Amino acid sequence: MFKIQTLNNISRNGLDRLPANLYSVANEVAAPDAVLVRSADMHNAPIAASVKAIARAGAGTNNIPVAGMSARGVPVFNAPGANANAVKELVVAGMLLAARNIADALGFVRALEASGDLHHKVEAEKKRFVGTELSGKTLGVVGLGAIGVKVANAAYALGMRVIGFDPHMTVDGAWQLSAEVAKAGSLAELFAASDYLTFHVPLNDKTRGVFGAQALDIVRPGVVLLNFAREGIVDAAALRKGLADGRIGRYVSDFPEADLLGDPRVIALPHLGASTGEAEENCALMVVDQLRDFLEHGNVRNSVNFPETRMARTGSARICVANSNRPNMIGQLSHVLGEAGVNIAQMHNASRGEIAYSLIDVDSPVPESLVAAIAAIEGILSVRVIGN
Repeated sequence: MFKIQTLNNISRNGLDRLPANLYSVANEVAAPDAVLVRSADMHNAPIAASVKAIARAGAGTNNIPVAGMSARGVPVFNAPGANANAVKELVVAGMLLAARNIADALGFVRALEASGDLHHKVEAEKKRFVGTELSGKTLGVVGLGAIGVKVANAAYALGMRVIGFDPHMTVDGAWQLSAEVAKAGSLAELFAASDYLTFHVPLNDKTRGVFGAQALDIVRPGVVLLNFAREGIVDAAALRKGLADGRIGRYVSDFPEADLLGDPRVIALPHLGASTGEAEENCALMVVDQLRDFLEHGNVRNSVNFPETRMARTGSARICVANSNRPNMIGQLSHVLGEAGVNIAQMHNASRGEIAYSLIDVDSPVPESLVAAIAAIEGILSVRVIGN
């Protein structure tokens, strides 16, 4: 029986994918085997030594101490692409809000008093809210992952010229991206050519402030920035300077900032990116399936810190080993297994950055002494046996 702790409300349809005869699920769990989380901040909370995996029902993992889990040999799973359609639709809505001055127009109408001259007031004042059309404008998309590709394709369908930049684009992403989307050779090229700029990259040391002071010298005057990725993607000082001097015409963001509240050039939403019933369910279904595959078979899919590692089961038992990515680890593992008289039926090893992960199917039961011997190898982070 695997014990799963939930730190947020997880879609019921997702939790129903956990068979009652194999899993117990609760908010408060002693010695959980895994944690299911959405937005709860796990950085300052103790994470039980029993935890073998953390699964986030969403794409970003900033609320999870990924580095700490890597050091413990614990994979962190996410759901890339599960909320992509929800975010895409909100980005398109954000462009329309900015282009047609919809938020200002709504505010004007709400403030009107019902009277006989209502029609006259509307007709007299509507010129204040004259906007522009998206068709014919250029959208620059920074990051062509699951969300960025959908945004780019949707913008092209609306008649926009679309330019994308992503030096790490996957083969799957390339297949899904419209052939009509142009590829920029650099961020500077993208910034200089765009009327609208949207960001779809994770927040890390390389992407923090990716739109900064230098970008202000390059972008077209009045550019509309759309940030539905993470708050730190757009440098705060550059944003305020650009708004003050008009270089940035509008800032549409899913992350309200206190000192920009009430600024008429800022359209701020309360982090609605993935807030649809469909997206929450899709995320839950994806991470629950990945978590089950890992707990029951040791396979790794869509982990932010472990390599993709999958192998069909064979043999009597499966040994799952996470270790520091260093030379001769496979040799040492094979030697320890040989010393214990345990034959390897099949083995798969993969690495990602500083972590390597191995699935080893063996032809006989695995004694506790062998587990201890593997754990004693320098550089081993975690060892787990399945089906013993």
